[in-house]
Parts: sequence; C-alpha cells; structure tokens
Amino acid sequence: MTDQQRVRGGDGRYLRTLEGAERQARAAELRSQGLSYRKIAAAMADEGSASALYNVKTAFDDVRTAMAAVVQESAEAAVQFELDRLDAELVRLNSLYGEVEAAMGREHATVSQGKVVTTDDGATVPDDEFLLKCVDRLTRIDEQRRRNGESRRRLLGLDQPAKTQVSGGLTYEVVGIDPETLR
Repeated sequence: MTDQQRVRGGDGRYLRTLEGAERQARAAELRSQGLSYRKIAAAMADEGSASALYNVKTAFDDVRTAMAAVVQESAEAAVQFELDRLDAELVRLNSLYGEVEAAMGREHATVSQGKVVTTDDGATVPDDEFLLKCVDRLTRIDEQRRRNGESRRRLLGLDQPAKTQVSGGLTYEVVGIDPETLR
C-alpha cells in the first residue's frame, strides 16, 4: 500500500484500516511460524495478502504494529481489571462507612470491670471512647477512599500535565543597527 492510498487522521498519523490490520495480523502469524522478514514479504506478495511492492521493511513494520496492538489491547484489559477492582473496593468502603455511621447512632454504655456504669439516679453513662473509635474509623475509611481516587486518577492518566503543542515562527528585529551594514 502506498502512502497516497493511506488515510491520515486529524493528528497527521496514518489511520489503521481493516485491510491493514488483516495484513499486519497475517505478517505477525507468519513471523510466529519462524519465517524471516524476507520470506514473509515474499509469501505475502505471492498469496495476495499484500501488493507486489510489499518488502522486508514493510513486513517488519507490520509485525511490529501488530505486536504493539496486542500489547495495547492487553494493557487496556489490565487497566479495566484494575478499575473494576477499585470500583469493588469503593463499594466495600462505602458500605463500611454506612455501617460505622449506623453504629454511631446507637447508644453505647460505658462498661467497667464487666459492669455497666450508671449514675446515682440509675441512668447509664454513655461511652465516649466508642464514639471516638468510630470517628477514627471514619477518618481511616475517608483516607482509603482518597487513596482509591488517587489510584484511579493515576491509572487513567488524569494527573498528567496537559500536552501543549507550540507552533509558529519567531521573528527577531535588531534595533539600533542598520540591516544593510550586516550584509
């Protein structure tokens, strides 16, 4: 396939076509059978998988592109697996948070030496230590949820600095010197 037949995307890179993907997959299959790039080029030209202009460099490029696509697909699957794991962890943390809040809403009596502590009029003394432990647990759950969000942002690349493209020219003007004297 010549460069005139290939379609470029908005970023100037060539777009991957179905025909090209099939050709690349066939080249990778032949390479996995142990064929050299020279034999791949000859076999693909002979079987009609590629044009007569198909050469060793194109065979090498096709195999490399096919392998990169496999790696990309595997990487995307790994990212999705990690996102699913983070989602499950977040559901668990949210459920745990709700359970701790519910426990805080219930009344807890202070117990000392195995007996409920009461005031002189018979009322139970509330257990402040239990509430403090609940607050501590909620704080730790919040910290785990924050770390979960950080992992998600890193995984999706949201914390990466924005890419900028600088284009255009620059013109210098020398002031105080006659341009004719510089020639």
